Amino acid sequence: MSYSLRAQTTKHTFTLSDNAFLLDGKPFQIISGEMHYTRVPREAWRARMKMAKAMGLNTIGTYVFWNAHEPQKGRYDFSGNHDIAEFVKIAKEEGLYVILRPSPYVCAEWEFGGYPYWLEKEQGLQVRSTEPKYLAAYHKYIMEVGKQLAPLQINHGGNILMVQIENEYGSYGSDKDYLALNQKMFIDAGFDGQLYTCDPEAAIKDGHLPGLLPAINGVDDVAKVKRLINENHGGKGPYFIAEWYPAWFDWWGTKHHTVPAEHYLARLDSVLSAGVSINMYMFHGGTTRGFMNGANYNDKDPYEPQISSYDYDAPLDEAGNATDKYLKFRAVIQKHLKPGQTLPEVPAAKSSVDLPAIHFTQTYGLFGNLPAAKLHTNPQTFEDLSQDYGFVLYRTSVIGGKKGMLKIDGLRDYGIIYLNGKRVGVLDRRLKQDSLELTLPKGKVQLDILVENLGRINFGPYLLKNKKGITGGVLFNGSLLKNWYSYGLPLDKLNLKGNGLQISNGKPVIKKAIFNIKKPVDTYLDLSKWGKGTVWLNGHNLGRYWNIGPQQTIYAPAEWFKAGQNKIEVLELLKTDQNDLPGLKKPVLDKLGPQ
Repeated sequence: MSYSLRAQTTKHTFTLSDNAFLLDGKPFQIISGEMHYTRVPREAWRARMKMAKAMGLNTIGTYVFWNAHEPQKGRYDFSGNHDIAEFVKIAKEEGLYVILRPSPYVCAEWEFGGYPYWLEKEQGLQVRSTEPKYLAAYHKYIMEVGKQLAPLQINHGGNILMVQIENEYGSYGSDKDYLALNQKMFIDAGFDGQLYTCDPEAAIKDGHLPGLLPAINGVDDVAKVKRLINENHGGKGPYFIAEWYPAWFDWWGTKHHTVPAEHYLARLDSVLSAGVSINMYMFHGGTTRGFMNGANYNDKDPYEPQISSYDYDAPLDEAGNATDKYLKFRAVIQKHLKPGQTLPEVPAAKSSVDLPAIHFTQTYGLFGNLPAAKLHTNPQTFEDLSQDYGFVLYRTSVIGGKKGMLKIDGLRDYGIIYLNGKRVGVLDRRLKQDSLELTLPKGKVQLDILVENLGRINFGPYLLKNKKGITGGVLFNGSLLKNWYSYGLPLDKLNLKGNGLQISNGKPVIKKAIFNIKKPVDTYLDLSKWGKGTVWLNGHNLGRYWNIGPQQTIYAPAEWFKAGQNKIEVLELLKTDQNDLPGLKKPVLDKLGPQ
């Protein structure tokens, strides 16, 4: 018999005994891998799930991302790559259960930890609290999520085994009343099956809600797992490692993280031998496309925005192919199959190509494609401008003929400074830069500051100190500069004007090319000779690149190419004379450049 989920045509039960999960009354060990629908092209969801099944997984874990589903207040999106219900249904068709994690806060190296940017606009709102404005917004959102997903729970004939409330809350707070409100809202939204919490070792006491199963993150010593869960669950199980880390994520300017498979094999074997359930974070990371990466920051460490690749050194690589880690984990899982169970053959790796260099013949000046300006006495934040991601250009005039220090109070996060259209410097929050010595030419001088949101903080105490743009004032020689024009550039759509034959003169540009391929294939666009920017393929934002590394390529999935004519656009901020972009067979994720 194949290792598969039985056809679900009727309602099933999923309950807890003192030591095991019970599926229809029989012990069931969850062997799960995390995979996020937002990080994988919708067209590839099924293929990735077949890879999960072939490694021996019986369950997929996924967060649900509030800022993907309610990008603007009251405007919901469950379509396309955000169609989480379809993701769950495909898992069922492929014989996989689902662990659902729809906490409004997800962390996940994701912009603002999953919170929509507009929560920052609500005066007095406090995330992860009982503050009324937050609870009202949260309740409306979770009700919409319930409409999509509550009918897909196992007790309603679907394949969702369990639903997680909040997410590692004990690392943030200890308010049990708040956790109880989470539980009530989930039940109101229709999540009437098994609910649970998850926390790391040091936080499990504060983060679990009495009466719900407490799961543990980041611990795989079986005795310790059982002790921690027993201590917080009335002396009983079942035992679930909700996040088991086979590697780690990366951020700009820091070495790529990898850990050999051998480091984990004995641990995985011991966990499975003990009947403990497990969710690998990540089984398949994929790509954080668009501007949706998060960032880490605290009082001791610098601001650390994460890279676009979410390869994570996971068992399944960024393109969905089996790695050495995948094959070795699979061999461990095979040892624990029940008599008569077999695993599907591992699907063949997808082909990838060294794509011939794409030559760009059209160059559009970003400053020549500005929207209408908004004038204010002081610089406005992204949130003031009702803008979520991307860039804002700030422009004012100053009287020249002098030298002095330009200081930006609260630059978030990366600012390029121009005088009369000429680039004169860069300020980078990562490097704690906020000031630049300038020599102003004589006469009236146009001062431009192009500011990029490099990703809102996704973890820790600074979740509500996440406004973007220029969040304070701008001073020259100690005097506050006023009368600022703000040009919002979210770049969610590129509506380029002109004939595309402009010369950049060092100002930011969008390069455009049309090229042909015979059939869609995977490739990794090699941007190592470029500077900093973003790439779009046939309208899909593939993510950011930055030559400081460690990521030097961007994954371009076969699913988003077309047989025949294709369109590619590149926003380049620094090395604006680049005109050729080759594709490689393999990614470059481990090469640091000049900082």
